Amino acid sequence: MTRLLAALSLSFGLVLCASPLLAGDIEAGKAKAGVCAICHGENGISKMEYTPSLAGQPDLYIQWQLVFFRAGTRENANMRSVVEDLSNEDIRNLGAYFASLPPMKNLKLDEKPELSRKGAEAAAGRRCASCHTDNFAGTKATARLAGQREEYLIKALNELKSGQRSGGAMAAMADVAYQLSEEEIYALAHYLAHLN
Repeated sequence: MTRLLAALSLSFGLVLCASPLLAGDIEAGKAKAGVCAICHGENGISKMEYTPSLAGQPDLYIQWQLVFFRAGTRENANMRSVVEDLSNEDIRNLGAYFASLPPMKNLKLDEKPELSRKGAEAAAGRRCASCHTDNFAGTKATARLAGQREEYLIKALNELKSGQRSGGAMAAMADVAYQLSEEEIYALAHYLAHLN
């Protein structure tokens, strides 16, 4: 019985330590984010192909993805070397910083409105808004999709569909992505990238 109580106490303590109960320091996150800008762009707006913008992503989403990268449950060779020395405090601060930035705005005219219409239909049919919110701005630990780089969204959906991207809370997305046709993936990515 004593061992059981000790194990439960330890588990509860780990959950408390792992959960982001403390608010991050935006200025400390900004100071730590210099290395992030190399790939994810100044102010979190990516100019690098296949690399997501982080500006405006929900705080908890950033935090959990950094934890998954650091733990190796989400794999990316470039990210691994960046996150391996991050403390939990660094992660909280980075989450607060990127969440505080204005999200990427797609100012280009949608030259394929029919593709966007098909993407909107796919999003409704797959109930994407039930997790990512009605305006696809994300919430809590769920990613912002509105205005994200189109080619990155295509890459991410294909990785989820094939099972190449795993770790963390990806199981629900893998189930959704597995059922998407190639046409739906392109349409969804185009639609979401053109939302602001």
